[in-house]
Amino acid sequence: MTKVNNGEYEYGGLCVNGFLMLFFLFLLAPALLAGCVYLVAQTDNPAWALLAALIGLVIVVGAKGFVVQEPGMARVLIFFGRYVGTCRRVGYFWINPLLTARKLSMRLRNMDIEPIKVNDKVGNPVLIGMVLVWKIKDSYRAVFDIDSASLGVGAATIVSSGALERFVRIQSDAALREVAGHYAYDQSGSDSSELTLRDGGDATSELLENKINERLAMAGMEVVEARLNYLAYAPEIAAVMLRRQQASAIISAREKIVEGAVSMVDMALSQLEKEKVCEFTDSQKAALVSNLLVVLCADEPAQPVLPTAAG
Repeated sequence: MTKVNNGEYEYGGLCVNGFLMLFFLFLLAPALLAGCVYLVAQTDNPAWALLAALIGLVIVVGAKGFVVQEPGMARVLIFFGRYVGTCRRVGYFWINPLLTARKLSMRLRNMDIEPIKVNDKVGNPVLIGMVLVWKIKDSYRAVFDIDSASLGVGAATIVSSGALERFVRIQSDAALREVAGHYAYDQSGSDSSELTLRDGGDATSELLENKINERLAMAGMEVVEARLNYLAYAPEIAAVMLRRQQASAIISAREKIVEGAVSMVDMALSQLEKEKVCEFTDSQKAALVSNLLVVLCADEPAQPVLPTAAG
């Protein structure tokens, strides 16, 4: 056996080539059995009869040990309650029938975690969900460290993915709640450099993966990727937060409009003075600036008022 993980071994002792065992069990052993039967008939010796019965028993029991193992699969081997190793070899093999072989998938698995309600860093209730890609890393821990007593029929020979998925789902929910408490949903103050759940991106994903891996390591599983796929305010505050976002958008738009209007007014005054179109007193400049700002910053087109001479 070759050690591949802490407490886990690659088993190769009695996981032998299946075609070789086919030759032995169905060609060589039957020939020996036929020879023993012939000797029993010729010599009437009970020792040959006992040997023939033993060979027949070996053929019947040995025929149950043939397995076909695909890539990404493994078999955890148990000998009367004692773990003896894990067979990860791919192909057609014969495994000692006295061993209990629990089939286990080592392939990547995808899980969609339904949105759950959590509180963010500032205490706002939010709905958050994620997509999780995970796999089994240590077959020994995945099989023996998770209680699967409620799996039902078939639990003795195959490890149900339901028990593993339930464990991953529960631990992922706990990690997701913890990570959500480290960040606010969105920017709420003047510090625009602070990461949030909305714009955290790779930083939140990396933290989420680390937290989930810390919890799954005890069961021999690891997360390959974890990404948020749903993020929204909880229904009870969604309407209020929508108005808050609308107000922030309006304020931001007004700032842009005022900034642009001031730039245009400055450009107009500079151009008038440069071209010497007319001379303005300070009061006239103030009136011109006021009129231009009203026109440029108004929500609706301004109505011009033309001065006329008094009759």
